[in-house]
Amino acid sequence: MAEEYRIKPMDLVTGIPNVIERIPAIYRAAKAMRNKQEYDSMGLAVQRTVAKHTDRPAIHYQDRMLTYAQYNAEANKLAHYLKTQGVKRGDVVALFMQNRPEFLISFTAIAKAGACAALLNNTQTGKVLAYSINLVKPVAAIVGEELVAPFNEIRGDIKIPEDQIYSIADADVQKDPGQVPQGYRNIIELAADQSSENLAETNSITRADHLCYIYTSGTTGMPKAAITDHNRFCSMIAGINVAMNLNKNDVYYLALPLYHATGLLACWGSVLASGASVVIRRKFSASEFWEDINKYQATIFGYVGEMCRYLLNQPPKPTDGQHTLKKIFGNGLRPGIWQDFKTRFKIPHILEFYGASEGNTGFINIFNLDNTVGVGRATLVKYDREKDEVVRGSDGCLIKVAKGEPGLLLGEITDSTPFIGYTQKDKTEKAILRDVFKKGDAWFNTGDLLRNIGCSHYQFVDRLGDTYRWKGENVSTTQVENILSGHPDIADCVVYGVEIPGTNGKAGMAAVTPKEGVSLKFSEIYDYAQKNLPTYAVPIFLRLKQNAETTGTFKYKKADLKKESYAVDSCPDPVYVALPKASEYVALTKELQQGIDNSEYSF
Repeated sequence: MAEEYRIKPMDLVTGIPNVIERIPAIYRAAKAMRNKQEYDSMGLAVQRTVAKHTDRPAIHYQDRMLTYAQYNAEANKLAHYLKTQGVKRGDVVALFMQNRPEFLISFTAIAKAGACAALLNNTQTGKVLAYSINLVKPVAAIVGEELVAPFNEIRGDIKIPEDQIYSIADADVQKDPGQVPQGYRNIIELAADQSSENLAETNSITRADHLCYIYTSGTTGMPKAAITDHNRFCSMIAGINVAMNLNKNDVYYLALPLYHATGLLACWGSVLASGASVVIRRKFSASEFWEDINKYQATIFGYVGEMCRYLLNQPPKPTDGQHTLKKIFGNGLRPGIWQDFKTRFKIPHILEFYGASEGNTGFINIFNLDNTVGVGRATLVKYDREKDEVVRGSDGCLIKVAKGEPGLLLGEITDSTPFIGYTQKDKTEKAILRDVFKKGDAWFNTGDLLRNIGCSHYQFVDRLGDTYRWKGENVSTTQVENILSGHPDIADCVVYGVEIPGTNGKAGMAAVTPKEGVSLKFSEIYDYAQKNLPTYAVPIFLRLKQNAETTGTFKYKKADLKKESYAVDSCPDPVYVALPKASEYVALTKELQQGIDNSEYSF
């Protein structure tokens, strides 16, 4: 472990002021948790915040602004309308929309009606999108006009009644409901005459009711729907502001997707808990970022590490560091760029954290130390990466790692730290390790390697299993393999992640074997991947193999493939690459490889 990444006791002394300033937030959170009624459900949490901050700004988007009262009234109208259409407590409503105010309004409406929102990843297309929808059996769908095209492609493959498929125009629908595409019902127009008052049904929702499904690839093939109940959401907003330490005057700049737990539950949840306001950005833009920050006078920014890298790659300006940000909150900021980013842009406080949509353990960097996901109690156990399994001792129990040694993070499942899991019981059970340290205990397997770098502070090391992380997203190799193998010219496909110098995470690489007698058309393969996979899951590299080598148990020898990577000298097979803004794969030459390795291409 590098010395500069070791936390020492004196480091904690420098971070004590950051903890002291949170004492009022800790008191408020403890008081809220004692008074369970204050946070019985997400809908009631919204209504109590609205009552306290009625006319204060709640949502900024482009040149629009909604107060808390306006946001709540619009959500109530949609909720009342959904109720008239038979949507009731326990039903599922699919929400497929990009970042904009109507996402939060629709999500809130679904929750207030007692239903559960299936938060579809808006980069999904084709078979993956259809699978995600059918997995949770929604009774209705609300589709943003901007995503009608991919939804239309799979409409014949899903089982939602045609008269329950709604759309919302991609415009300022609070001024004019606008027109929606043919074949969709305009829910804003239909709900226009509904009451803007709070629903009585909201009062009957319990903490155990499902609030939303957040899709995660985890370590399996197709997406899993991780369950978030009202208890998890309410517990989070009661405690998250201890870390964020926001107040009603804060402005949260949010360009993370709202279908993700970090963007919706952690970032927006902290806004809701504090009465602050949120600036919603449709998509992140490094070139417009600092202009936006100062335009909205934003005080906090929600990030993934890739965003920080994009900002750091922008040409230096004399105005770097001249902004209103006081802190940033997120995960994936690599130690290699941490200090450069913090220094160049004069970021006072980096709230790096670790957590998962479905997880029952987490960390937060409240001491404001460098290169750490923060402080917490963690159980790290030995993991054999060659055998791809946990290591048990002679007594049959797992073995804890030494300080500084990477280990698999486990979260003990108890009444106070439950693991709700997924909509599929077999997937839930697969994520649980039993008889870990004693007979009958149960622990959530995070699938992540962390290490203790001193003083109960931890650092993220790597993700286990058949996944890799790219563009801030977990990519399931099995999912990509299944999709690419569906191409009529591909006989076999092995997918894995490889490192590109100067980038975060690992880029996708697929070793493909063509069917006998077939010459692969790389423009067609790229087009096929784009149509059937989320953008971040489309492999950057293709390796043309005549045979896929497997072990005696028919497992692919991915370790050898990863080691050979994409380099022309180390890889014995032809390699093709999809360069940024490309429309096909092109042959990788030594010159192209040097350009990639020297960061001449913005992946």
